[in-house]
Amino acid sequence: MCVVPGIALVLALASPLSSYADSTNASAKVTIQTSYLNVLGPITNSSTTSYTTNDIQSGWQSVLEQDLKMANNHDLLMVASFEVGLLTSTTVMSKNMVADTSTATASVKVRALVDGVEAAPGEVVYGKRTQQLTATLEGAIASCLSVVTNGSGGLQIALDTNCVLPEVIGLLQDTVTANSFTFAAPNLSSGFHNIKIQAQIDAKGDNQNGTFIAAALVGKGTLTAESVRMVKDPVYPYVIGVQ
Repeated sequence: MCVVPGIALVLALASPLSSYADSTNASAKVTIQTSYLNVLGPITNSSTTSYTTNDIQSGWQSVLEQDLKMANNHDLLMVASFEVGLLTSTTVMSKNMVADTSTATASVKVRALVDGVEAAPGEVVYGKRTQQLTATLEGAIASCLSVVTNGSGGLQIALDTNCVLPEVIGLLQDTVTANSFTFAAPNLSSGFHNIKIQAQIDAKGDNQNGTFIAAALVGKGTLTAESVRMVKDPVYPYVIGVQ
């Protein structure tokens, strides 16, 4: 299982592509940052490598960042949109009617930080797929059959189980989708606020006789942050806490 090299380079290339807000400017209502590059990954985990863990995580990586100067005690709404690519591949090898199972899971999570504090509603799953393949097969027996004489003197067909080769079944899925979510940081003080969008990739799997590959990436992305004045003392809370 391995992490595809070059993640540090990808992150370096994907560092802010649009300029930060000029600290000499007056307060602003909206700011944006967008990226033409893949901002994180791909990260790949596989049964064919020599690592001892079946779970590889990228850790939280800042992929988009911008500053916004707010004039008054306003609320901040942030929309983070990304392409999310997931690849899962599993194969199973079975013979003599013994079941074999392989599993691959790839996922991408995203969160928003305002001045280093996680904005509501916290971590959001932008994409996740678990693929499990199980088969119970007889195997390739054609060349392992022979005609023998049984104890009664009759002829019968015998199977040499040591000769049987496993049958193989494989399944691969490769998808890319565009996903978006709104994050909120109510009642911020006036002045400059730093906004970071972070992403985390998780690739894991398990296998018996077969193989697995799990991979994910965060592609092009856009951050839009807007200073707003929401209704004060709403009947229903802006943020519903953990039950």
